[in-house]
Amino acid sequence: MILVQNYALAVFLCFVAMVCWGSWQNTQNLIGKGWRFELFYWDYTIGIVLFALLMAFTFGSFGNQGRSFISDLAQADPRYLLSSAIGGFIWNIGTLLLVASISIAGMSVAFPIGGGIGWTLGILINYLGKPEGNPTLLFGGTAVIIIAILLSMQSYRKLASHQKKPSFMGIFLAFLAGICIAFFYRFVASSLATDFSPADAGRISSYTAVVFFSFGALVSTAIVNPFFMAKPVQGEPVKISEWFKGSARAHLLGLLGGFIWCLGNSVSFMSVGAASPAIAYGLSNAAPVVAALWGIFLWKEFKDAPKGTNLMLAMMFVFYLIGLALIVYSRFA
Repeated sequence: MILVQNYALAVFLCFVAMVCWGSWQNTQNLIGKGWRFELFYWDYTIGIVLFALLMAFTFGSFGNQGRSFISDLAQADPRYLLSSAIGGFIWNIGTLLLVASISIAGMSVAFPIGGGIGWTLGILINYLGKPEGNPTLLFGGTAVIIIAILLSMQSYRKLASHQKKPSFMGIFLAFLAGICIAFFYRFVASSLATDFSPADAGRISSYTAVVFFSFGALVSTAIVNPFFMAKPVQGEPVKISEWFKGSARAHLLGLLGGFIWCLGNSVSFMSVGAASPAIAYGLSNAAPVVAALWGIFLWKEFKDAPKGTNLMLAMMFVFYLIGLALIVYSRFA
């Protein structure tokens, strides 16, 4: 398999993950509002599983480092496979809630709130699991990010009030999404082998972990998404038969969204050994910055916002970037 053992490369891959995790939702926006998020999500989850398997049988099997995917699977302790799958199951519930929030509030709001809460709480959880990096800088950066989240919430409340639409549901769904997303990374990171020595026997490679994570997400979709279809947060109930009536373009864009997200997931977990779980999670989950940029500048979600909102959004970006810089530097201090 191909392993990442250099911190600089690990940081670069975490930035790749950040871009992927902040960009996949554009595929749903490209389909258009006629294709409900509940239907999009089936293709999205299938795309995640397919890309995870592709990574496992290529990057996870080539080279002479570590173990190939099949060999790794053969020696795996079932509890670590289950831990990765649980991580996927939990993450998927959070992401379904996030997509529901996006359908109401837009990318530039749902991601900074839901992703931001998941980001800050997840850094704490992963640091407690494996304390590496300067805690003052790591948690100082986290505190700055919390300020950015509060600015995002206030900017959306101003926009919602101006447009005379309810603001509570979009923020509430994003908040619940963040709570779920915060916990998934630790379940997967705890299953990963670090040096593939006999002492790590039973633990698994990042490639195997991502595959079982994806299976957990698929099972979660099969259980939870029908509930969203029957009791939607917005609009009328939707039937599974409508998924089969979707255009090839809609299905392909859904799969592409899954591919993009899973690429980010794969390279983020590849970086855990060189960067530590807390730092890898903290860098990768800077995705709210990317998503907010897409929402504001590409999809024009704040074009009708009242006076003063743009200043709040600018301050949000500044605080996010300061927090991100502190997290990166925490490894060296």
